[in-house]
Amino acid sequence: MIFAWLSWSNPVAVWWCFLLAVSVINIALWLKLSSFYRHNRSSRDASVFGAEPLLLLSAAYVFGCAFRSVLPRADVQRICLFDTWLSSVLVGRSVATVAEICFVAQWAIILRALGRMTHSDTVRNISGMIVPLILLAEFCSWSAVITTDFLGNVIENSLWTAAFVLIEIALLRLLASFHGLVHRAILAAALGVVGYIVFMATIDVPLYFGRWQAQLADGGEFLGPVSGLYDLATRWVVTHKIALWQGEIPWMSLYFSLAVWTSLALACFGLVKHAVPRYRVRTPLRLPTRRPVPVPVRHR
Repeated sequence: MIFAWLSWSNPVAVWWCFLLAVSVINIALWLKLSSFYRHNRSSRDASVFGAEPLLLLSAAYVFGCAFRSVLPRADVQRICLFDTWLSSVLVGRSVATVAEICFVAQWAIILRALGRMTHSDTVRNISGMIVPLILLAEFCSWSAVITTDFLGNVIENSLWTAAFVLIEIALLRLLASFHGLVHRAILAAALGVVGYIVFMATIDVPLYFGRWQAQLADGGEFLGPVSGLYDLATRWVVTHKIALWQGEIPWMSLYFSLAVWTSLALACFGLVKHAVPRYRVRTPLRLPTRRPVPVPVRHR
């Protein structure tokens, strides 16, 4: 039977149930957020903050991650939980690509808006750099899944790390420009980004680097572009063994929970954008000098 593997004694089954539960919660949160937008008149106002785009971009990420939670797969290894063409890497990677670009676009929109508000060229420049970086990362990801060469994943995740290093720089720059609730929100975001960078640098990138080194040690035979495309569209290996999934469980669990909650939090920005300027740190005017000012005397 298709669900015969579902048992509390199977760690993969427990993990999959966790993904399903988190996905249901995530979708419910997005629907609630959408209702707030509908009932908030100010969120309909057109502005540079892009309120509605933030909600739509979040929808792409939330529902894309929900799809990948229901049908998890490991791209290069071609493993999945269910025997269906929806589990193919071609479908799953396509959904992931759209979702991930939408996620980084949320960051770009908000950083650009805050950069304009604070007149910070640094923040505005970073907002324009992160989307191209992630587009390049997506290209490397597709290269990896087509050729089955983990080097593409090493570069992909290194680029994600670099993009969030830039985001961290932008957030630190913004910290000095706000006080109160906005300052604390930016600080919380900066701490979260630090956690992500540490995870990527110490766990995720080394994981794929180790897999790439193992491939080279085994001879490093990879697929060509045509054969690779055919393979990713037609081959998927159904497995419920924890030994084959244990390398994917940590990052997928965080990705489909914390990362989605981050997207939802970014989407909330459109609801509070009108209040953000109140928390700007205003540069005090210079005190007038008390030194006497010489008055030129005209000689007749």
